Amino acid sequence: MRFAFYGRCSTEDAQDPDSSRGWQLRQAGQLIAAVDGEVVKEYFDVGQSRSLPWKRRPRATELLVDLEDPGRGWSELVIGEPQRAFYGPQFSLTFPLLTHYGVNLWVPEVGGRVDPGSEAHDMVMSLFGGMSKAERMRIQTRVKSSMFALAETTGRHLGGRPPYGYRLDDAGPHPNPAKASMGQRLHRLEPYPVTAPTVVEIFEMYVAGYGLRAIAQALTDKGAPSPSEYDRRRNPHRDPRGWGHSAVRAILKNPVYTGVRMWGKQEKFERLIDPNDVAMGYQTRMRWRDRDMWVAPANRTHEPIVDDELFLAAQHRLQARAKPDTTRPRTANRRYPLSGRLSCGLCGFRMIADYRPPKSANASPMIRYRSRLRSDRAVPEGLEGHPGNIYLHQDLVMASVDRWLSTELNDPAWIAAASGPDEAEAARIEALQESLTALERKIANLVSAVEGSDDAPEILISQLSARSLERDHLKSEITRLAARQTMAAEDVQELIDHVGGLASALERATDDEKADLYQELGLSLTYEPLAHQLRAELLPWDEIQKSVRGGT
Repeated sequence: MRFAFYGRCSTEDAQDPDSSRGWQLRQAGQLIAAVDGEVVKEYFDVGQSRSLPWKRRPRATELLVDLEDPGRGWSELVIGEPQRAFYGPQFSLTFPLLTHYGVNLWVPEVGGRVDPGSEAHDMVMSLFGGMSKAERMRIQTRVKSSMFALAETTGRHLGGRPPYGYRLDDAGPHPNPAKASMGQRLHRLEPYPVTAPTVVEIFEMYVAGYGLRAIAQALTDKGAPSPSEYDRRRNPHRDPRGWGHSAVRAILKNPVYTGVRMWGKQEKFERLIDPNDVAMGYQTRMRWRDRDMWVAPANRTHEPIVDDELFLAAQHRLQARAKPDTTRPRTANRRYPLSGRLSCGLCGFRMIADYRPPKSANASPMIRYRSRLRSDRAVPEGLEGHPGNIYLHQDLVMASVDRWLSTELNDPAWIAAASGPDEAEAARIEALQESLTALERKIANLVSAVEGSDDAPEILISQLSARSLERDHLKSEITRLAARQTMAAEDVQELIDHVGGLASALERATDDEKADLYQELGLSLTYEPLAHQLRAELLPWDEIQKSVRGGT
């Protein structure tokens, strides 16, 4: 019997993915050995939480797609542990698909094949899904409670990057002997001589009557390192030029500078991705908790940078100048196709999407992208002539981009050449080859041990069988990846003709579909406001990045 294997290892497990895959595969192999089963295809998700539905796990999604292929090469599916494969109601949502396509599910805890007509099997699998959910919730509650207790009773740093103005200092060995033996140590916050004076200057200027914009500009003009500039390793995604007004406000509101580390200022919460499709699962978001719910320690946890009197004076002024919340409620999760892909040619900053609701029932909403350097941050040297606001309408941009793409991507030979295996796939093949080499050494050692013993222990024979099975799976996966062929130019031309031309396909595509397309192509846009020109580049693959195709 030909089997496919599914397993999962998340970052929450603190496990080595190779060892996790190994023991799950070994359990699956022991289960199907009684029926002379052979695993011919592996689907193993790494770094994916169990709470994610199968449709949002990359390898599980690939498995679901392969179900529809009659020539997939396997008719049975085996898993090593149901708690890792199914969470909550996921079994009841996935098992009918397997049954529909004639695939039997094999689970060690059931002792073999799951019978679609057995109430006992259905109850057992649903129980394991509930146990998986309860285990995750229990771990979350336990960790959260222990962190709150530590926040109230200890002065050590509880994780995360140090706030601007501080750095981490050694605070001795870890109290857990096992972690201490591994070299882990505690840390505490201490003022950083390079940035701590800037924090004091911010508070003093604000209490003296300066506004956020004036403070940010003064710090930029004098060359004081901004949070994203002094620590580039942790902020490679942020532009280091100048101070943002929000950075100044965040420093003024943070009580950490008085020597008190507050905990629990934000919390995670989960919400349905699509209320009309509960099977899509939840997405995790962060939200601010009310200030009276923050956890404060009984004593100061580190050396303060500003005194209590100066901090309170700044808080009084912030409260006095606070404006009523006029933020429009979000009625929907909108996805902007050009978000993160359109930059201003003058300042280099990303242009932000600006949504304007329709003014009447028959009107359409207006979506613009704006570059508002002066409104968001101080003006760095050399950008003094940047206009206050630069706007660009989405409809005009996308019409130009789609026309350009329909011309650039209408070359079947270019698309065929660009559709080959990427660098990540080559790296995966190399990693599999290294695993295969290491596995061959282990098998050779086991063979020597078995042959050198007149009465080899059963455990050695079992390990040799399991290792040999793993070797066969690795070889099969390497062969499959290495044999992947690129599309021929004729096949691409046939696909283009089938959709009626790229221009027609782009015209019918939704905003979400275009956003996915732009992302896959690596579309990068730069708007030159003085010349009223839009420069477009495609940066999808390393080979293309060496000779970028662009247009204006």
